[in-house]
Parts: sequence; C-alpha cells; structure tokens
Amino acid sequence: MSNTGLKNPGGAVRGVGASALVVFGLVLLLALLPLAKLGQSAGALWLCGGLAVLSFALCGLLRHGWAWHAALVVPVALLAGGALHWSLLALGIVFGLTWAYVLYVRRAVYANKP
Repeated sequence: MSNTGLKNPGGAVRGVGASALVVFGLVLLLALLPLAKLGQSAGALWLCGGLAVLSFALCGLLRHGWAWHAALVVPVALLAGGALHWSLLALGIVFGLTWAYVLYVRRAVYANKP
C-alpha cells in the first residue's frame, strides 16, 4: 500500500487524467458553434474538432506512459491555433495549466509508491 492512502493509485491517476481529457474534448466541441457563428476559418473549426476527437481517444490510452505526454499535443496545438482566433490561445493556456497540474499529481502519486 502506498503512502497516498489510495488502494489503486494508478487507477486514480488515470481517472483524473481521463476526466481532464473528457472535459477538454467537451469544451472543444462546445467551442465549435461560437467559432462558426463568428465566421472563423474552417481551419479553426477543424482544429477544434480534431483535438476533441484526440482528447477522447487519449482517455482510453492513459494506461500507456506515452499517452500522458501525447496529450500535451492538445494545449500546444491550441496555443498555435491562437493565430486563427484569440479564444484558441486562451483555451491553450487554460488546458496547458490544467494538464501540467494533472502531470504534477501523477508524478506526486507515483513518487509515493513503496
């Protein structure tokens, strides 16, 4: 048993990561309509849609170590998408900070394993 008091620390951390990725995906899907109403380019819409699909796909892959780092593509791509619309930049900052915290929690939980 680990010092964290969790019976299954790996499962708990994967749950936190998957929850964050689901929220990322839902927010990106919800951003499609306002971006379309604002008359944004098709590139901004495809970026949001593609990153939403990627977020949902990565939820099931978090049992692999590489998926945690692959999820960094979502906020980084949104930061780059800031050239298309400022709201994508704002989402990239918020998602990046959120994912950085999730990675911090993951590192803290695994550091306390016996």
